[in-house]
Amino acid sequence: MKKFTLIALLCAAFLLGYGFNRLTSPVNTGPRVTGIGGIFFKAKDPAALKAWYSKNLGIRIGQYDAIFEWHQGMDSTKKGFTVWAPFKETTKYFQPSEKQFMINYRVEGLDQLLAQMKAAGTLPVDSVDNESYGKFVHVMDPEGNKIELWEPNDVEYAKMGSVTTK
Repeated sequence: MKKFTLIALLCAAFLLGYGFNRLTSPVNTGPRVTGIGGIFFKAKDPAALKAWYSKNLGIRIGQYDAIFEWHQGMDSTKKGFTVWAPFKETTKYFQPSEKQFMINYRVEGLDQLLAQMKAAGTLPVDSVDNESYGKFVHVMDPEGNKIELWEPNDVEYAKMGSVTTK
């Protein structure tokens, strides 16, 4: 009877450990979007619009953009950043998209994600740009929205000393 109880307890401990591990492990650990890296949009007068957002909403805006600093959920000791930036309405940066906005997505495993997208028929519109604060590339979604994929290096981005809105 003691042997049966010991085996039952070991099995129960194993199953509880397995169940706990399944509940606390991320569902998708492959290449994927992890959050919003930035919101970019066209404006008739970016300077006036930035001033309005600063005055009325208290957004701290640097020369070009506002940087929202936050701490990552899985490891609250790590910082993350999201950029908010109006562009002149005549910008060519969003091309070939005709849309008024572009979203930057933070990603893990950019190279693997690009390989998966290429295999599925989605090709980048430019080559991967390697910067000290991360890697960037642009793709078009099926509705003609240009999106930017950013595999960030948040440690290097933090060293850039941008004004942040916390």
